[in-house]
Amino acid sequence: MGEDVEKLKQRLSLLDYLRQQDWVARPAAHGDEFVGLCPLHLETRPSFYVNARKNLFYCHGCGQGGDLLRFVQLSRHLSFRESLAYLDQQSALTADPVAVLEQAATFYQQQLDRYLEALHYLEQRGLRDLALIKELRIGYAPGGSLRRHLTAQGYSCDLLQRLGLLNPHGSDAFYRRVIFPCCQGGRVVNLYGRSTGVSFAHRFLPGSKGGLYGWEQVQQCPEVILVEGLFDYAVLWQAGFRHVTCSLGTHLNTYQFRQLCDYPRTIYLTFDVDANGSGQQASQQLAHRLRARGIATRRVLLPDGHDPNSFFVQGGDAGQFQSLMEAAPS
Repeated sequence: MGEDVEKLKQRLSLLDYLRQQDWVARPAAHGDEFVGLCPLHLETRPSFYVNARKNLFYCHGCGQGGDLLRFVQLSRHLSFRESLAYLDQQSALTADPVAVLEQAATFYQQQLDRYLEALHYLEQRGLRDLALIKELRIGYAPGGSLRRHLTAQGYSCDLLQRLGLLNPHGSDAFYRRVIFPCCQGGRVVNLYGRSTGVSFAHRFLPGSKGGLYGWEQVQQCPEVILVEGLFDYAVLWQAGFRHVTCSLGTHLNTYQFRQLCDYPRTIYLTFDVDANGSGQQASQQLAHRLRARGIATRRVLLPDGHDPNSFFVQGGDAGQFQSLMEAAPS
């Protein structure tokens, strides 16, 4: 019980809770303190102080003080156990999915160096630049440990299942997968798990994938290379092509398409040249749509059977890829 209470206190901010209850405050003398009218009794001069760093309150008018749990007991006239149940419910209702995904991404990133099979897989896919791997926040999901980590932070299994981090059986959804966080506006909005073997499918979490991967870095560039896969993106970045973005598949969502059309630029479509022709068919269709919106396009034609990742893995270099770009038909 004591451990659960401490987790709950760490998860919920007293100041945030009070503000949700329309408590109006101003900064006090010290940077971490705020003062306002006491919510527990009638008064005309502010005497209710909150220390945001310590998560504690004290009222010099009525003499009451304590933590968030004590405040709920006093303000709602609840017992200790009733207050605990109430705050647990509030926590579940107000948990920020972005914060949970951020914690999951950070946890996976911390696991990468601990598993040689993950580092070996990245090397096989042509990723050797450790600084780049760190910058892209690439991680690894060994399986069986994320649930323990996040529930220790106070998040419920029900919440983790709703986000897709746990499967319906309560086990980690990502197992033996390299993890790429997908960000939008600096916030993690999804996670992509790339299987390191043939037994598990590659997958995203449920919900939106967000916009184009890495878009913030290239949105002002007059020329942009568009690829369909994250390893394509990573090897091009590693080879020095920093004006690259990724659509996370051949079919762009409405938001991704709008991003490409928000500024006059040239898009170098660099989709897979696969045996069934699906990548190039998608490239042609996208080129037609973009040109209809006034966006110049050029289709980079890789050798048969290649995508940008395999092109570099099998000996291609930056100069050769640059030549392919220069020869790309419009």
